Amino acid sequence: MVIGSIVAMLCLLGTACQTSGAANPPASGGAASREPSTAPGGGSPGATVPAPSPSPTPVASAARVHITPADGSRSARPDSGISVTVTHGRITGVTVHTDGDRIEGAMDARATSWHSRWALNTSTEYTVRATAVDDAGRSVTVTSEFRTLTPSSTLRTIIFEGYHKEYGVGMPIILQFDEPVADREAVERSLELRTSKPVVGAWYWNGDQTLMFRPRGYWPAHTQVHFTGHLDGVRAGPGLFGVHTLTQDFHIGRSLVAVASTRTHHMQVYLDKKLLGDWPISTGKPGHETPNGTYLTITKSNPEEMIGEDYDIFVPWSVRFTWSGSFLHAAPWSVNQQGSENVSHGCVNIAPANAERYYKLSVPGDPVTIVGSPLAGAWDDGWTVWFLNWKEILEGSALHQAVRTGPSGSRFVNPGELPAFTPRVPLQGPHPGNALAVPAR
Repeated sequence: MVIGSIVAMLCLLGTACQTSGAANPPASGGAASREPSTAPGGGSPGATVPAPSPSPTPVASAARVHITPADGSRSARPDSGISVTVTHGRITGVTVHTDGDRIEGAMDARATSWHSRWALNTSTEYTVRATAVDDAGRSVTVTSEFRTLTPSSTLRTIIFEGYHKEYGVGMPIILQFDEPVADREAVERSLELRTSKPVVGAWYWNGDQTLMFRPRGYWPAHTQVHFTGHLDGVRAGPGLFGVHTLTQDFHIGRSLVAVASTRTHHMQVYLDKKLLGDWPISTGKPGHETPNGTYLTITKSNPEEMIGEDYDIFVPWSVRFTWSGSFLHAAPWSVNQQGSENVSHGCVNIAPANAERYYKLSVPGDPVTIVGSPLAGAWDDGWTVWFLNWKEILEGSALHQAVRTGPSGSRFVNPGELPAFTPRVPLQGPHPGNALAVPAR
């Protein structure tokens, strides 16, 4: 049995009334009035012992405790949680017994109201005991036993990030829902982050079935991330409830940032914010231009089979950054043009030694920015969340709130309360409008 204990106990000092025992008989000649009594065998009247006084009737506590859901409920709404309120007194303790997830809750400053933090699990039994005292210190305990509803429609969620996997500093947290979400605010409120380093970010809805968390600037390198989706019991739409709690642990690795210019035919690669190399490259030729934008590395293969209108070849040291088929890859056939001319079909051609070096360093989520192209980047052709500026990310949140997260957890904050932040390009984030086309010279 999992016990969810919510500490709200106050130290109480109780008092009890005591009555004296039987009175001593009066001295000779005393005038106390007694009923006559006869000693055994007859004789002079003897003293009688008065009957003991009745015990005083206990006075009930004036505190009145109310628990929601009510005792005996068999189809309680899990998204409403548990509420305990008291009048004419203050709450001194709340305990919740359940086989479901551990219950967390918070008391108000006057100790007259307590509420659970997250939604309750669906189809689950709960026993709630709440104790309160009145101004005279008299206590009362109330119990509610109930069961939450079994939903007619269920929402299930998967997270892209893998257990204990490593990702680049640009990687968003990506959640995918198996049903369209109507109540997006409720879903956002159910999500919790804990990070080993302070991070500011926001949730962003890409349609009604994909939700992403993106930091305001790139993640700090070597950040441990723990995600909890308290989705069991969350009402995502009419009759639609989450039915499981989703957790994941992963980490952000070293910082690897690449910026490739279609005009200068060079790519700068930064490892842990220091220039690793300034490599000659060749990007897409006219008609096959490599589009602008800050992308993220997705997968890598050695080799990758690439099929086009006039080719079908296996290409070594290939790192994908768009779904449509743009890669950073080794291209021994274009080494003579790298640094001076764009001759590819849209990929970024690199000398084999440099391509191998980048390939071995790369993990999913490393930022790759293409600049100088006359072709604009296409939204959703890859992980394109860094096409958006911070204001656009906030507009894509159902709550329009920022998230501050750190070792103690996360909380929603008004974006206006945050200190000003301008990322140092390209190491902390990209330029706004990075996916826009650049007019031809």
